[in-house]
Amino acid sequence: MKIKRITTQRFSAPLKHPFVTALRRVDRLEDIIVTVEAEDGTVGYGEGAPTPQITGETLGSIEAAVAFLSPLLEGSDILESFDALIETVHSSIKGNTTAKSALEIALYDLKAKALQMPLYKMLGGMQRRFRTDITISLNSTEAMIRDALEAVSRGYDTLKIKIGESVEKDAERIQKIHTALPADITLRLDANQGWSPQETVKLLQKLEHAGIVAEFIEQPVPAEDIEGLAYIKERVATPLLADESVFGYRDAQRLLEMQAVDYINIKLAKTGGISRALKLADLCRSYDTGCMIGCMLEGPIAVAAGVHLASAKADTIRMIDLDAVSLLASQPLPGTIRFEEKNITLSDASGLGISL
Repeated sequence: MKIKRITTQRFSAPLKHPFVTALRRVDRLEDIIVTVEAEDGTVGYGEGAPTPQITGETLGSIEAAVAFLSPLLEGSDILESFDALIETVHSSIKGNTTAKSALEIALYDLKAKALQMPLYKMLGGMQRRFRTDITISLNSTEAMIRDALEAVSRGYDTLKIKIGESVEKDAERIQKIHTALPADITLRLDANQGWSPQETVKLLQKLEHAGIVAEFIEQPVPAEDIEGLAYIKERVATPLLADESVFGYRDAQRLLEMQAVDYINIKLAKTGGISRALKLADLCRSYDTGCMIGCMLEGPIAVAAGVHLASAKADTIRMIDLDAVSLLASQPLPGTIRFEEKNITLSDASGLGISL
């Protein structure tokens, strides 16, 4: 089954509410869908959402990178040359991890369809049902409490609270949110690089003294501050999860060798796609370190790829943060994968289970 053509198109969908973190505000999903078409008409789909503050990419740069790589892949057989195709994606251009991920997802989708298998089974997975958290965007404390209670009313029992302003404001808002919620709700905290190591320790020790120990604190310091992560881990009881500090294998290996974090957040848009994410999960397993599978503010195609990966590496990927589809005003693409608030269920349809 030879690849006939590779094309891109822009995709846009409204959000239920603005998505706000310490790094950015997004009012509408805007990303790129990659289509890889075989000569027999079979089509594989991929998707990538630009996050300039993290990966440095834009809609235009993703389109340009895919356009550069496409002629190197067209004409090759998806089954006979799959490993070579993946290597070409990664060796022919540096960086551009979101573009590579979108292209990889489409190639994996096409291969699974050629084999008439769901992607998770092609990757060796068995688990079909998953439960995700949901993100509570950074806002006034009152608005965040309202949003948190509304999420709980929809069945969510794990909330990822966006913080990263001043330590004093964040400590107060977390305590008030914690008090307003039922006792069985799990909190995850995500500061998006908003603090210094000393500020992080100060805040977490204050929360811990008040009896609030979150499931983890995610990337509280700038991505390059690896020593800062180690400093925090030595001084608090709250587990520490690295996100922006880990794009690939070497980043994770350094953190794991230093014992600087408790968990690693895998995102396809950072690793450059499924192939590198699989290797990253295997590395974490070798260090007996659990992972979370996360996502950017993406659409159903990219999120579906993350779910299939979670099935393939269910022994290592122990936490799911794939809520981007739940943040959309409606389900914009048809498919057999079911997104039902916190519950995500893979189907036995070939490929990703998402179409246009």
